[in-house]
Amino acid sequence: MYEERASRLAGAVVWTNTPSAASSVLPVLPDGCMDLLWSEGRLLVAGPDTRAYIPDGPPVPWVGIRLYPGTAPALLGVPAHELRDRRVELADLWPMSEVRRLSARVAAAAHPAAALEALALERAAPPEPALRRLVAALAAGRTVAATADELGLGARQLHRRSLAVFGYGPKTLARILRLQRALALAREGVPYAETAARAGYADQAHLSRDVREFTGRTPGDLLH
Repeated sequence: MYEERASRLAGAVVWTNTPSAASSVLPVLPDGCMDLLWSEGRLLVAGPDTRAYIPDGPPVPWVGIRLYPGTAPALLGVPAHELRDRRVELADLWPMSEVRRLSARVAAAAHPAAALEALALERAAPPEPALRRLVAALAAGRTVAATADELGLGARQLHRRSLAVFGYGPKTLARILRLQRALALAREGVPYAETAARAGYADQAHLSRDVREFTGRTPGDLLH
């Protein structure tokens, strides 16, 4: 069973996934975020995805904190583009002795999700106001050019900054946020043609192409 709640860390979400024996492995879809993860005694990091991630092996319990878009690199000390489309051990990024200590702390906790959240709270910096404005504008469907102008950033500067904090350029981030906007509408039962128009696609075929490019599936496959 999957459950999530708002974190005490600004903009983050704490989640747990405890699959049953009959659970199928579901794809993890691109969402503009990076996650700090705990599973089977290991601390890991999920980098920013540009395609659906399919977990290997049988379903196992996971705990995670999904960090607000663009904030994970400050916590991890690694540019986001170095982790794009990757799952890596935290020990590959931080000293092994420190990761062992943190792993023992989470393992000993009565509630690993709360321990993972506390770890992130201790180390994370609050989202920069400009970063929040950028994400909010793109999530609302503003164009990259208009958003760059509003923030007073040139195209190259915005692209360079986006690679470091999101793992890809602002146009890719805008497309991923638009995809998430469309999937949220479709899950509410909004017809695909209306979903496409409201989310900012040219038409339903455009929506279907983007869904297939980012997820490898059709909208119907994802929602049924």
